[in-house]
Amino acid sequence: MKKISLKDVIQKITIKHLKRYKTFIYGQNLLGVGHVAGTLPKNLGEKDGIIDLPMADVAGGGIVAGTALMGSRPFYIIRYQGYNWFNMIFIINYACKSKAIWKKPAPIFIRGIASEGSIGPVAGSTHISQFYKMPGIKIFSPITPNEYKIVYNNFCKDDEVYYISEHRQTYDNQNEFKNIFSKKAKVTILLNSITRHAEKDINEYFNKKKKLVAILHIYRIKPFILTKKEIEQIKNTSKSILICDDDYVDGIPSLIASKIMNLNSKVKIHLLGLPQKTAGHHSKTDVLPPSSSKIIKKINEII
Repeated sequence: MKKISLKDVIQKITIKHLKRYKTFIYGQNLLGVGHVAGTLPKNLGEKDGIIDLPMADVAGGGIVAGTALMGSRPFYIIRYQGYNWFNMIFIINYACKSKAIWKKPAPIFIRGIASEGSIGPVAGSTHISQFYKMPGIKIFSPITPNEYKIVYNNFCKDDEVYYISEHRQTYDNQNEFKNIFSKKAKVTILLNSITRHAEKDINEYFNKKKKLVAILHIYRIKPFILTKKEIEQIKNTSKSILICDDDYVDGIPSLIASKIMNLNSKVKIHLLGLPQKTAGHHSKTDVLPPSSSKIIKKINEII
């Protein structure tokens, strides 16, 4: 069977959703500049429900919340997660709270796209932790075709806002990732989003060194969900837990750490994420998530 990429799955889901719910897809500059990195079918336009908003849009969150309150299930594509700040007032105060306040849910499928690569202080980096603390919203970071399908199918059966934290560099991924368990692991690494691509390098390096590490892939961020086997792995880890993410260390990594502490209070928890600084327009001032080499270096320091 021919493998399909994450990008292909998002395209198919988009077409399916528009036909099923007769709804709209809103977002900034959707019909130009690569059709959202190839995730939006090129043959779709305004007649199909694609509503193109300007890049400097500050009203999209209110428009999409209103659409959801009218009984539709719209998609909202935030081209850069730095634009979360322009839209969170409407999404949090209306869409996320409407079920509790007015007994009327406003389900929205938000695609927030994280990016790096010298694109500047507004567009660059990942910004999802501000949504984590609010009720009425669920957060996921799928990077495989199957994970994305699972999240979307759950959304269709749910009545809350879903925030999908996507990363531009994962759209061509065709592979599914598997956890690497070890009953004698000194260190268990939790990888989220783009840092999951480091799994192969980490595993190969420590296999050669015959050092015992376990690797867990996470994408269900809020609520933070682990399988029974993943929980056992964390409980059996003897020395440290390392959480790697493409968000700022004080954001999602710290929030996940608070959950892990309840499972194993005896180990030390280490965090790797974005450095606490503003991204620039040059490669020397870019803010990048931890690379394979940086993660391996940190594990060696821990061991």
